[in-house]
Amino acid sequence: MNVKPRAASPSTEGFLRRRSSMPMWVDISWRVGLVFGLIALVLGLHWIGRDGLKDNLDDHISFIDVLYFTTVTVTTVGYGDIVPVTPEARLFEALFVTPIRLFVWLIFLGTAYNLFLRNILYRWRMARIQADLHNHIVVTGFGTSGQEAVRELLARGTNPREIVVIDGSDKALELAESKGCNVLCGDSTRDSVLKDVAIHRARSMIVSAGRDDTSILITLTARHLAPRIPISIVVRNEDNELPARQAGATTVINPVSFAGLLMAGSTSGKHIADYMADLAASGGRVRLNERPVFPEEIGKPLSAVSTGLGVRIYRDDRPIGFWEPEAKSLQSGDLIIEIAEGDGQDRP
Repeated sequence: MNVKPRAASPSTEGFLRRRSSMPMWVDISWRVGLVFGLIALVLGLHWIGRDGLKDNLDDHISFIDVLYFTTVTVTTVGYGDIVPVTPEARLFEALFVTPIRLFVWLIFLGTAYNLFLRNILYRWRMARIQADLHNHIVVTGFGTSGQEAVRELLARGTNPREIVVIDGSDKALELAESKGCNVLCGDSTRDSVLKDVAIHRARSMIVSAGRDDTSILITLTARHLAPRIPISIVVRNEDNELPARQAGATTVINPVSFAGLLMAGSTSGKHIADYMADLAASGGRVRLNERPVFPEEIGKPLSAVSTGLGVRIYRDDRPIGFWEPEAKSLQSGDLIIEIAEGDGQDRP
């Protein structure tokens, strides 16, 4: 199945988990120290109240007897050779020693969980998530562009369980997980990480690593693992658009260029930029839709489509405008780009 950023170590990659900021040796040391401190506390109180104890062997309670009784009591062994006999001693054992005994065992179990059981649990959980990953969307990089992409996907009705976010930042991953997405802390340029998210079974991939060179390397890695997956990549330098396509990107998006188009369009008419934003947003009054041609539409002109306003055809990956002669007769295998009615929830 992103925050900084702190890169994940190889041992944490592939798990839905957050790496603790406390070093392992410090974590274990304070647990061991706490256990011995609690045992020492019980030992001291037992020694002070030793008159409430009885040794069934020699009727004499020495310090070694108290130490022995403390250890077998805290560990719940309790051989019965030394027992509390006064009401005060029994009350002390019931109300004070028993909670400490349980707490000590919880510390031991917690340590065992951290050292051994957690990895087993994480591997089991990850295996279950991986088994369910089919026809999903992989988002690598959960910065501003990645977050906006996921927000728009969710607004368009995509189930968050169908989205896998990969990032090296805990904070970003927490945000993605709060939206219901699957998350994976790792480096998307590595084959093992993309295999962990079942990239070969994904329906599409969004690459927004924050750096053009990293995004292009991720695209190369994904392309050799999944030769047919559609890959949309964000690049910020116009010179990197061609390398991104050569790396295997299906769609290359330059937000700087797009912003320039909107600003330039606004000089010709104040409503042009507003309409283009309407087309791009899920909550606009209109929306762009891409779909295959329906059987009953074959042979008809693009202008005859009834599901929206046909504006372009893609035939063998070649764009055909609505004004071109080829648009007068739709063919099997055509992809239609149309302007359809939107939800209109976010626009006046």
